[in-house]
Amino acid sequence: MAKSSMPVSLPTMVLLLLSLSLSSSSSLGKRLVSCRSGGTAGGAAVAAWEKARSMIASSASTTSGGAKLGAAFLTTGPVQPKPLFRPQPLFSTKADSSSSSSNNNNSRGAAYHAAANRQIVQRRNDVLRRKKEARQKAIENDRRRNLRLRELFHDEAGQSNEPATFVAGGPSMFAVKVVTCPALRSELKMNGREKRGRMFVERPALFDRLVSDDGEEDVSISAEKENDDEFDDLESYACLSLKSLKQTIHEFFRRLKKSTYVLSASLPVLDEHGNVLPHPETDEGIDVVMGTWKVESDRDVQRAFVQAERFFLRQQQQQQQQQQQQQTDNDDLASSSSSSAIKRPTLILHVTKDPNAPPPPPPPPYLANLPDPRLSPTMTMLSFYSFPPDAGIPSPESTAQTLQRLFRPFRALGRIYVASEGINAQMAVPTTVLPHFLDCCTLPSDRGGELADVLGEYMENGINVDPVPVPMEDFRANPAFRNLHVRVRSQIVADGLETPLDWQSAGYDMPPLEWHRRLKEAREVREKLEKRRQNQERNGREESEESETREEVEEPLPPLPIVLDCRNNYETQVGKFELAEPLDTVNFRDSWEVLQERLKDVPKDAPIMTYCTGGIRCVKVNAYLTQELEFTNVARLAGGVIAYDRTLNEQAPTEEPMFKGVNYVFDGRMGRRITDDQLGTCYTCGSKTHLITNCKNENCHRRMVQCEKCSGTFSGTCSEGCKARVLNGKMVSVRSKMTSSVGEDEKKEMEDEDQDGVITYSNMDEYSDGHSTPVAPLLREIEANTASIFPSGAHMVSGAMQGSFLTTLASMSREGRVLEIGSFSGYATACFLEGASIAGKLSGSDMGTREGGGPFVLSLERDARALGLAAAHLKVMSEFGKGEKGAEEASKIRSDGVEDFEEDFVSFTYNDIAGCELRRVSDALATLEEMASENPSISTAPFDIVFVDADKTRLKEYVDILVGNDRILKKGGLILVDNVLWKGLVLDAAGNGSGYESSDEEDEPSSTAKEREALRRNRRARKLANKMHRFNSAVVKDDRVEVLVMPIRDGLSLIRKR
Repeated sequence: MAKSSMPVSLPTMVLLLLSLSLSSSSSLGKRLVSCRSGGTAGGAAVAAWEKARSMIASSASTTSGGAKLGAAFLTTGPVQPKPLFRPQPLFSTKADSSSSSSNNNNSRGAAYHAAANRQIVQRRNDVLRRKKEARQKAIENDRRRNLRLRELFHDEAGQSNEPATFVAGGPSMFAVKVVTCPALRSELKMNGREKRGRMFVERPALFDRLVSDDGEEDVSISAEKENDDEFDDLESYACLSLKSLKQTIHEFFRRLKKSTYVLSASLPVLDEHGNVLPHPETDEGIDVVMGTWKVESDRDVQRAFVQAERFFLRQQQQQQQQQQQQQTDNDDLASSSSSSAIKRPTLILHVTKDPNAPPPPPPPPYLANLPDPRLSPTMTMLSFYSFPPDAGIPSPESTAQTLQRLFRPFRALGRIYVASEGINAQMAVPTTVLPHFLDCCTLPSDRGGELADVLGEYMENGINVDPVPVPMEDFRANPAFRNLHVRVRSQIVADGLETPLDWQSAGYDMPPLEWHRRLKEAREVREKLEKRRQNQERNGREESEESETREEVEEPLPPLPIVLDCRNNYETQVGKFELAEPLDTVNFRDSWEVLQERLKDVPKDAPIMTYCTGGIRCVKVNAYLTQELEFTNVARLAGGVIAYDRTLNEQAPTEEPMFKGVNYVFDGRMGRRITDDQLGTCYTCGSKTHLITNCKNENCHRRMVQCEKCSGTFSGTCSEGCKARVLNGKMVSVRSKMTSSVGEDEKKEMEDEDQDGVITYSNMDEYSDGHSTPVAPLLREIEANTASIFPSGAHMVSGAMQGSFLTTLASMSREGRVLEIGSFSGYATACFLEGASIAGKLSGSDMGTREGGGPFVLSLERDARALGLAAAHLKVMSEFGKGEKGAEEASKIRSDGVEDFEEDFVSFTYNDIAGCELRRVSDALATLEEMASENPSISTAPFDIVFVDADKTRLKEYVDILVGNDRILKKGGLILVDNVLWKGLVLDAAGNGSGYESSDEEDEPSSTAKEREALRRNRRARKLANKMHRFNSAVVKDDRVEVLVMPIRDGLSLIRKR
């Protein structure tokens, strides 16, 4: 057929558009596609259609569009043309992009987004790996430099009475005294080491070329002009390179910012005995002190250190001359002068605040007068989501970094997903800073807001704030979130759609109070219809028809809306709106097939109401209903059930909620109870309940509805098998567990049964625990305190079986001397201290000390808060013992709280025979290296046992230090390494040859939600399992030790030093 070239006028197209509005939007789209390909007439038709549409839109915008749309809902319904799809995100994938059936589309969409998420995760892992490698390289360089300086110190100590060790004609090190101006000293909040400002810089043999000439002018080494290999590492030495010198300064002053200071140097001022005098502080700049010169280039750095060395040599010559003159008269004076003179070249380095440095930017307005979030008595739960229009979020990665940076001052916790389509967040914010946090999210750009382009006005229905804050004690005991995680994803809610929809066109956003009124009206209509049906059955069909005819004339009834619950089945089991039909899906991406089947025979103008937890899933469902299924009378609950609950409590507290039961939420609370209705069915016994939880067996983690009785009976698990698994892992005392929830009469009966030996045990671990000496009451309180103060770390406590084993080993040692690396809350420390006191009594030893020997426990820890709790426990043990009195005193710690440990160390004594010292360290491995040196700052007598429960990534390095010399661990001593089986995952790591794959990919779409959840929880565990397997494999091949791995708790490796 020939193409028509007849022009189409604008009025004609307006009439065509009005006529097409009565038909389906798909037909309209097809005709427009035909117009697009129809030559001149087609182009004119499209242009005219778009112009007409804009005219109609502008005419509609002059009226109250939202109000008219809401009023029209459930009657005629708005007619919504099918919008154009937004462009698809740019991710490379092999998923087929062709369209066939919707089922295939959903499958391809799930595969597409799974591939996109894998690429996002891979990019994130690559960035993290590069950062980690750079950080490890810097740490390794710093460690290597410190070891080199330590070797030089040892070399000096091994010399006779020479003032310094000389390498190729010069000293081996420079001493640098760093002097900061008062302004910087105040800004940096310097510690004692930084205030003293003592640094040492290695002097390489290359430095001899600078001092080979007698002249002092034009002193420099240019790496660009030299071809020797020794010049390749010019920037490795702080005495030759400005870059290396600044790097050394930044490693010394951790808070010093780049480009905020200037450097200058001067020679030291000595007293009459050759000692360096304190340098006067000044804030006037670098030119105030006489003899100070700027350090702005490599040449300046080299000149400064050359001057320092020549000054040192001149002082040495003068000192020798004085000694020769005074030797015949006063040998004592000469000796005194010799011992007090400077021992190496010394340079005074001035770090002064740069007066020309740009001032720091002013704090944003939302941080003005910000209270301390750590002092907030409550936490407020909130959620929000946004779908920015047009291009969405151009750079999700940079947006995620911005959110992480901006939310850090509030100490907010939660889970945030960022994608090209928008942002989805569930968070917990300290209540005292909540107004500031809301300003941070909503302030426009002209008022200092930084999130206006991704949040602000684009947040659907604002921020959903839970009306009831959670007390901080309850939050810490059962935290909804433990950290703030901001993750980049392909979608903020995985929908499985192959082609993204226009989320701005998603039906009517119905306010909560209007939703409430509509549901009440629908309930009344349903009741009237039910009454008419009953009248029909009672009075007979003819009479009922006449009655019905009269009623319809007197009171016509509107059609009942279709109310769809868009949440998953585990959410609808415990709570839903009246009249609601659950989609009964396991995953949200399964919703499209259910919607197609449910609505296949429903008229396109039928009223449909949808809801979900926070509103974000309804946006996608309604966009699908309007754009794919072409329904025209669609509404969604604005803000979801969370907003409904809050609005009803605040604005209509006397109204009966139309939502019954518990609103499931995606955080640690699992649900918020709205009414007392119990809609759920217990997974284990079938009774009605409103409680929903996850199985406490981490390998199962089933999300289930479970009543309170079954939760206690099964210890929070879903079955007897999972219960046994949890009991085996936690080593719960069978006797104490069986008697904890019964009355006195039942306890008496159980004690009688126990005497007759009729108690049964489900496994060997329970039997062993039930026939072992009960743990001391104090240790039970230490476990309880740890669970209260460190709920996320409660599993790290050694526990009854391992603790008793540690006590036994310490009691059997030669002197009862134990070094513990990783105190945590002090459980294992208390066990070791008890064993050390037993060993001391059996051997008749005197009071043990760190330097002199005897029963003694030295425990190293870097976490100040954990060390504070351990110190509180050990203080109670030393004063009140491990019995009931000690337990009573320890129980007060939960109410009194603990403070961060601010001292360097604290000491205790136990039973007047065993000593104990808790010491705070920044790097336990570096501390061990220093203790193993010939002149350690922490002098100790060798230990019988070293217990390593620290950084799992450096275990082999700990063992190498302990086995390499006898200064820390005696010959024949034991090294105990905890967690070597790492939840049993070392089996899989060993079975895979080189271990688990290191990729952080998500599951394929065919995997279940339970499997994906387990995978997410086990990613870190798998990585550490790889390291544990490599450590176990390496240490068993070490000829210097004998190894026995014991399957106690999470695995304990006994390594005996030959």
